Amino acid sequence: MVEDTWAALAGQFADGAYASVKGRVRTYVMHRQLLEHLPAPPASVLDVGGGAGHQSFPLAGAGYDITLLDPSAAMLDKARQRLRSLPDAARERVTFVEADGADAEEAVGGRRFDAVLCHGVLGYLERPEPVLDQLCRCAAPGGLVSIMAGNADAAAVRPAMEGRWEDALTAFDARTEIGVLGLPTRAGTVAELGESLRARGVEPLQWYGVWLFVDWLDLSGAPPDEAEAERVAAVELEAGRRDPYRRLSRVFHLVGRKKD
Repeated sequence: MVEDTWAALAGQFADGAYASVKGRVRTYVMHRQLLEHLPAPPASVLDVGGGAGHQSFPLAGAGYDITLLDPSAAMLDKARQRLRSLPDAARERVTFVEADGADAEEAVGGRRFDAVLCHGVLGYLERPEPVLDQLCRCAAPGGLVSIMAGNADAAAVRPAMEGRWEDALTAFDARTEIGVLGLPTRAGTVAELGESLRARGVEPLQWYGVWLFVDWLDLSGAPPDEAEAERVAAVELEAGRRDPYRRLSRVFHLVGRKKD
């Protein structure tokens, strides 16, 4: 039996990280960025490493046909729990598949999707290439590939803003760190990921920043005020579209289209 490495973290990830201002900003900003490129519903969307469905469930609510693929049974249990809060019509548009991203094509029976998402996954993999291969193969001709990854070009920003000067100096050339969940994570650059997609038949269309100001501020603690969270998200959405702000974002969101 394969060990579920996310089992011990499923609650912290689904109920903690995503309930914070920072988590809600990520979901909102990524959703708005995706809607600028996705075809109209009911287009099919494969969410690889989709966890508890925080990114794909809003798309199901908007009318998209969702297949959420994740290797963690514990994460999928969280997703099923969260699915109960959706309207009946949205619940019927969600399918769960328990499988590793490196086996995605086989796990979905060779199906091709109008969009393939992989958000916050590649950084946890020692070798992301097999999953990248699968993302691009599972996209239909003309389909969208959406990836969110750590931004190595801005790795020194957060430790410097926190006054951790030795860490900041090291971070200029670092590609790995211990993330908020206590796991090692790896960052990359927009240029590197863009070249990797091109080599797999996917042409980059646009990229965005995702976390800038919220990554510098301590927004932990009490549950966020709804109005305050909305104001923060609006600023982050705009920063993610503009230079130089997006280049300083903790993570980036790259959207590409598979060649016909």
